[in-house]
Amino acid sequence: MPLNNKYLPLFHFSEKHALSIAAPQAVVMAAVQAYRPENDKFFRAAIALREIPVRLFGKLRGRTMVSRPAFSLENFTLLERNDDHEIVFGLAGKFWQPDYGQVSVVDAKAFQLFNEPETAKLVLSYYAEKLDDTHTRLTTETRVFCLDNTARRKFAPYWYLIRPVSGLIRRRMLHSVAQMTKKMQ
Repeated sequence: MPLNNKYLPLFHFSEKHALSIAAPQAVVMAAVQAYRPENDKFFRAAIALREIPVRLFGKLRGRTMVSRPAFSLENFTLLERNDDHEIVFGLAGKFWQPDYGQVSVVDAKAFQLFNEPETAKLVLSYYAEKLDDTHTRLTTETRVFCLDNTARRKFAPYWYLIRPVSGLIRRRMLHSVAQMTKKMQ
């Protein structure tokens, strides 16, 4: 059973992208773990744009903004890794809120048990399928499950707004991983 089915078998929203990479599974998964989206200029620009409401809201309320790290892979919780086949990360919160409404989820068990009303759970998975001894198909899938109708109603417009950018980020990530594998072999 794929790990994303273990952690989020039911979902309301999903997005999947894949790329064949000229590298063995182990190298591909090492590149996935080494990849940092914050090194991508497009990702940084998209996150900066996404976080403008937080900064503006703070200024309108006369608050000095406390410097906080931009959203990144560090916000996610590593849920599980299955050798060189797959790795799954989780996130919970009210993603449509200016500050993401992120809820701390310390580990896989906490993620599975998480059930706070008006929130959503997100699983980000990477699956490496061996095509032959020198080629691997890397698939990334994002799944979102809204824990109630209120969350679903609030998340849906946000999803349709960010999905094109999210898809572009995922495709850029796949190509970056492919480039990284060339340097790792």
